[in-house]
Amino acid sequence: MVLNVSKINGIKEFTVKNEKDRDIYYKGQMAFLVLRRNTIEVRCDQRLANHLKEKYESVMESRYYGHGGIEIVLAGQLTPSEIEDLIRLSYNLTV
Repeated sequence: MVLNVSKINGIKEFTVKNEKDRDIYYKGQMAFLVLRRNTIEVRCDQRLANHLKEKYESVMESRYYGHGGIEIVLAGQLTPSEIEDLIRLSYNLTV
């Protein structure tokens, strides 16, 4: 799955920091998305995170955000539009 964050509705200004094994997307000084080769990590409400982890095997607790986010396998069970919705939610949750 090719992910173009700049084309997701509702996401305006952001910066990207490229690291060895990941790209971190920032809104101001706070990260809202961690993009790895096969996974993404986003901020998420705890209740929604628990629901998604129970429903999908391809969703797990985030390594970057811990309990404050989820990690999603891109070739997993969520559709591209669901992934975009979660990225938009993460962007909006980032203060």
